[in-house]
Amino acid sequence: MSNGGPKILDDLGRVAGGALGALGGLRSEIEELVRQRVERTAHDLNLVTREEFEAVHEMAAEARAENERLAARLAALEAARDNT
Repeated sequence: MSNGGPKILDDLGRVAGGALGALGGLRSEIEELVRQRVERTAHDLNLVTREEFEAVHEMAAEARAENERLAARLAALEAARDNT
């Protein structure tokens, strides 16, 4: 029995390792399917990507800063006009 014991343990270890490897592959496949499904749903709902959101956010910040500069310039021009 002592001769067969280690072989059985080795075999069980190999089977368990193979099962864990198969589960890891299954997990990766499920994650990929979920990712594809979420992307498809986001596309169908016309949701923007993070990159698109960040680009528009930066454009809005630049437009807001320009608007503030123009408002200050206009106020200065109006003040100069009123002083003449």
